[in-house]
Amino acid sequence: MSTPTPPHDPAALHWSPEEFRRHGHAAVDWLADHMAGIADLPVRSRVEPGEVAARLPRSAPAEGEPFDALLQDLDDVVMDGMTHWQHPSFFAYFPANASPPSILADLVSSGLGAQGMLWSTSPAVTEVETVVLDWLVDALGLPDAFRSDGPGGGVIQDTASSATLCALLAARERVLEGAGNRDGAPGGLTVYASAHAHSSLEKAARVAGLGSAALRSVATDADHGMDPVALAAAIDADLAAGLRPVMVMATVGTTSSTAIDPVAAIAEVTSARGVWLHVDGAFGGSATVCPEHRDMITGLDRADSYVMNPHKWLLVGFDCTAFWVRDAAALTGALGILPEYLANAATASGEVIDYRDWHIPLGRRFRSLKLWWVLRTYGIEGLRAHIRAHVAMAQELAGWVAEGDDWELAAPHPLSLVCLRHRRDDDVAARAMEVVNASGSAFLTHTRLDDRYVVRVAIGGWRTSLEDVRRAWDDLVAAARRIEGRTA
Repeated sequence: MSTPTPPHDPAALHWSPEEFRRHGHAAVDWLADHMAGIADLPVRSRVEPGEVAARLPRSAPAEGEPFDALLQDLDDVVMDGMTHWQHPSFFAYFPANASPPSILADLVSSGLGAQGMLWSTSPAVTEVETVVLDWLVDALGLPDAFRSDGPGGGVIQDTASSATLCALLAARERVLEGAGNRDGAPGGLTVYASAHAHSSLEKAARVAGLGSAALRSVATDADHGMDPVALAAAIDADLAAGLRPVMVMATVGTTSSTAIDPVAAIAEVTSARGVWLHVDGAFGGSATVCPEHRDMITGLDRADSYVMNPHKWLLVGFDCTAFWVRDAAALTGALGILPEYLANAATASGEVIDYRDWHIPLGRRFRSLKLWWVLRTYGIEGLRAHIRAHVAMAQELAGWVAEGDDWELAAPHPLSLVCLRHRRDDDVAARAMEVVNASGSAFLTHTRLDDRYVVRVAIGGWRTSLEDVRRAWDDLVAAARRIEGRTA
């Protein structure tokens, strides 16, 4: 069997630096044009299942194609199938801001192509991350125990789901004194969160070997925050039954309604019973860059771990989750493994951080670069202005809802999410929301609170204005009135 002859010069396969410069300029120009015209596009994709795939050839090309053809297919193949998360009228889920400095930092990170699994594989990847996460501790008003100059510290993960899993693994190993890694997780371990906590906790319980049955759903108060009395009763009942409570997750800004669990009161319960307290601030945590919102993390100084997502509301592009622990030993004890092929002098010295031991994957990108660039480009005051503008828009929207006859507020609105329901008919609310979404003028999502259908308006896009919020509100009101047979 003959062996294919390799090219005489392998470098001829690749773009030269000048070709990269030319194509890079074209790609940035395409993105800049997209930013300039995004408000004129429908927010939500309108394609049918399989429609994008049908535009693609059935096999990869045998010969390379010119870059112009790749850019052209962004327009011809991809764009119809995109829901535009950067659109100023994207009010679904939570924001996922990709600000210009963050985009450029991702480009540089990709171009450097560093793999920061160990300090020694790129010291700057590790040390910039450590310092910038310490900056963020100060910027967000977090406890000093989360800084890297003590036994704790921070690490950048891909998502809050991964961070919650890591917190649970650390908590499990603390309860089992390391036996879980040796013997496997035994039965009888329990985890606690409110009924409105993120579903990632249940997934974490499954992955950690505890199973969904380990999760206890704790009752909430009238504002949908966790009831500490109910939490204490649930833990005590499990202890009396011979079970072993592992972790409690409190949330500051739930997905459904941005409900704020009372962290200080929950910390009283967990501290008295020796249970790990993990606090999920995935969305709401960004708001504490403003001092006026720091009351919602009162008691965080008694938490064992904390997570928030700069990639939601703090202008850093996906993915970038900040995760802190009070004592890194519990985390690295659960996740640290050192095979011979990773052994090196810096690690052996004990003077460096190897972030591979702080999360599930071995490999890691230079994510801190975009957080660093965003913090430096906007400054703390710029980030505060960004957050405050959206909170003010939410208060305006809440005022319009309160003034009307057809809709009412379904939950408190401490941050930038407004939850509303139709006063008379849940079906009208659902149909009106779908009319708005189908029109392409805005994108809204829903939840259920107190067994009622609730429309969520999540304000937070980096280019969203009060006029965009007003337009979405007017469109929703008009759609509901048409459905009811009333004049718009």
